Amino acid sequence: MKKITLLLLIVSINFKSYAQINPDNIEIIRDTYGVPHIYAATDVEVAYGFAWAQAEDHFKLLQEAYIAGNGMLSKHIGLKGAGADFLVQLIQAEKTVDDQYHTLDKKFIALLEGFTQGLNAFASKHPKEVLQKALFPLTAKKLLRYTQLQLFISNGADKLVKGIVNNELSWPYEIEQDTKGSNLLAISRSRTQSNETFLAINTHQPLEGPTSWYEAHLVSEEGTNIIGATFPGSPCVLTGANAFLGWTHTVNYPDKADVYALEMHPTKKDVYLVDAEEHTLEKHKATVHFKFLGLRIPLKKTFYKSIYGPTLKNKTGVYAVRTPSTTNINAIEQWWKMNKAKNFTEFYKALEMKALPGYNIGYADRNDTIFYISNGKIPIRAEGYDWTDVVPGNTRATLWDTYYDIKDLPQVVRPKSGFVYNANHSPFKSSGEADNPKPENFAKAMNFETYDNNRSTRLLQLLEAEEHIDYERFKRIKYDHQLPTPLQYNFMDLNPLFTMKPEDYPAVSVLLSDIKNWDRVTHSASYGAGAYAVLYYQLRPFYDALGADSTFTHAALFSALKETKAYLKKHFKKERIQLGDFQQLVRGDKSLPIFGLPDVVTAMRGIPYKDGRMKITHGESYIGLVRFTPNKTYYESVISFGNSRRPESPHYTDQMDLYAKFKTKTMSFERAEVVKTAMKTYAPK
Repeated sequence: MKKITLLLLIVSINFKSYAQINPDNIEIIRDTYGVPHIYAATDVEVAYGFAWAQAEDHFKLLQEAYIAGNGMLSKHIGLKGAGADFLVQLIQAEKTVDDQYHTLDKKFIALLEGFTQGLNAFASKHPKEVLQKALFPLTAKKLLRYTQLQLFISNGADKLVKGIVNNELSWPYEIEQDTKGSNLLAISRSRTQSNETFLAINTHQPLEGPTSWYEAHLVSEEGTNIIGATFPGSPCVLTGANAFLGWTHTVNYPDKADVYALEMHPTKKDVYLVDAEEHTLEKHKATVHFKFLGLRIPLKKTFYKSIYGPTLKNKTGVYAVRTPSTTNINAIEQWWKMNKAKNFTEFYKALEMKALPGYNIGYADRNDTIFYISNGKIPIRAEGYDWTDVVPGNTRATLWDTYYDIKDLPQVVRPKSGFVYNANHSPFKSSGEADNPKPENFAKAMNFETYDNNRSTRLLQLLEAEEHIDYERFKRIKYDHQLPTPLQYNFMDLNPLFTMKPEDYPAVSVLLSDIKNWDRVTHSASYGAGAYAVLYYQLRPFYDALGADSTFTHAALFSALKETKAYLKKHFKKERIQLGDFQQLVRGDKSLPIFGLPDVVTAMRGIPYKDGRMKITHGESYIGLVRFTPNKTYYESVISFGNSRRPESPHYTDQMDLYAKFKTKTMSFERAEVVKTAMKTYAPK
């Protein structure tokens, strides 16, 4: 009995110390590029320091994220924030977090409390930077509500809600959905022919905004020593490597959300029938705000809840959305446990939580284990229904509530080919042919991707071109920026462009000649890449003319080329431009010509900027190149702009030149090496 009492006393003391973190026990070392290296005795203290560092660099952005995740965005920015506020209330994020909070690991709860305590301390010291006083004090639950919103959106369920609201009950394949997507790549020692195992972290997130990357190095005496990137507001690394292993993600596209058409009772209001049994819709009111003449005016929108999930009415009926991301709140906890894993067994055990609703995972470690999985919390659905369409919401047969085990998802471990890769394409093409998972071994209702794209096609060509892949060749593969021959867009066939003869189309012969003579390398100085890029962005109005086989005709391409010529004449006063004249990497008053195009390995995609140019908004963002040896891990990285979003910071744009020249900076897990790069050392206070 005395032993139990003593144990309870120790636990009480530990948690009391977490509640009263002393910032003097935490050390933040800022390196040459402003990356924070955070040292403390405990993970909870490191979380406090991590929060402080994030706030120093991104306080406005992470507040905006939490404001959206807690249903206050329309209060902050007006009606433009109404959509996010409505979704938060529709999925009942607050209730879900409250109901499931007890399922979280107590150590993880302490970590969240340490993290939010750091943010609250920063807000207290910098009150003029607080955007919404009602957001503070931040709590672990407020953080988790934001996570619920992000995961709902990442599952594509927000698009289904939009379809219901807009009376559009058929959701066509989203054209160009993967042209700006991510890559993962891991190479084992059988291919490096050395004692090194390689991992490429190559996520293609937006370059700005709440899901753009922030880099850090976290070290505690409780076994944490991890370098990687996270989204501002997250208490742990989401992609990176510790001294033993590393992982990265790409977005995958199995069926992660469903829409149900409810059968309503013919005479009873808000009563629906399930297997002839009557149920009453739960009625709720979502409140959003808009500003008029300086006044904040609330608006209310009715929504419902059925046994299938969040439910809405439109002109054609009553529909519910169901997605696994609303059934648990443990996603960040799982990422944290992935951070803490020291071998493949521990890492795989973290995956078995099934808390992440999606994402491909590529993995490598110092024991030369490489691994790929099309991960997710995938429902076990009844056979006999078309789960890609609206399904009947009048039978419990369609009401899934169980999920496939992680071991039952498409995956590859230690392939004989010596490599795994993914570029948002089919999980059944994730390694050498003999190592790939077989589509017939997985239920049709899982609806995994079966297509290739330009990036996956090009990566496989490069991986199979030679047996030996040393580190320099590995980096060339990762930084490849050439389109394959033939082109392999998964939503259109643009290959007829290259069969057009310039002499047959004199009106656009200059453009056609540049494209025909182009080596398909998307270098910023390339005229062929410049012509192709401008044409690519002119094609959208011609998608409707694509035939059943998605092939562009010469006639349609001729029209698009004439539009391209007119665009160049209007904005550039000439018919030929280099790619870097057309697309640029821009932050603040700094602008650089940049490589890449949609769906090359170094993918880049932009939006209209000024003077006819494009400003890159998606694509190569955080890059980590990791080498594992049996006794040491080496890490190189770069980020698209800099590690701070404060324009006055020297780290606002200080990595842009590295990034534009395919260069990286060296990171280290060893304190002695970190200290050599220290520009500033301080406690978070």
